[in-house]
Amino acid sequence: MIFGDFSGWTAQNLIIRIVVSVVLGGAIGLDRGMKHRGAGTKTITVVCLASTLVMLTEQYIQVNFPGLANMNRLAAQVISGVGFLGVGTIIISNHRVKGLTTAATLWASASVGLAVGIGFIDGAVLITLIMLCSLHVLPFIERFATRKSRYCNVIIDLEESRYIHKIVQELKEADISVDSMEISTPHANGDDSVVVHLVLYMKKPKENMEIYEIITKSDKVISVDFLR
Repeated sequence: MIFGDFSGWTAQNLIIRIVVSVVLGGAIGLDRGMKHRGAGTKTITVVCLASTLVMLTEQYIQVNFPGLANMNRLAAQVISGVGFLGVGTIIISNHRVKGLTTAATLWASASVGLAVGIGFIDGAVLITLIMLCSLHVLPFIERFATRKSRYCNVIIDLEESRYIHKIVQELKEADISVDSMEISTPHANGDDSVVVHLVLYMKKPKENMEIYEIITKSDKVISVDFLR
């Protein structure tokens, strides 16, 4: 053990677990709060503390009422329950999914709380540090990889659906193939307008502006939006 053994049922270990839970949950929440994300310091700290309490209660039952405790039952309920909490932070708008990282962070903070609650502080601290580093470092790596990617997500709003074929043909002539296509009708007023979500594959790297110029050759294109 790096930090010591805190699994014993003593007053000192209980206090240490609770303090560590507040510190780790607060650190994760503070990181999210500074970025103005949905679940901030208060939410994640409460989730982490509540998960710690669940495991403390499990151990309390096991110590004081031998044979009645099932160390897996309450922990499983926490993991599934926080999953429902995380769903409330996920928003899908204009083919964009927002809140997935917040939901995952809530779930991870609950797992950290469970680990702290049972005395596995080493694992909880290490995972928290790695998670915070990942949340800061991975976006830079992702942006670098995205710039080198030959795939592109485009949302096209068209006045008439029959012009989809023409746009696809012009893209193919520019060595851009359609990897997948999703068509939806945003309006129910009987017009022929459609929204097309295209995943494009470029044989040669191209800037978004080049793709935009190809798509907007048709005067039936209302708008073009590039997804990241």
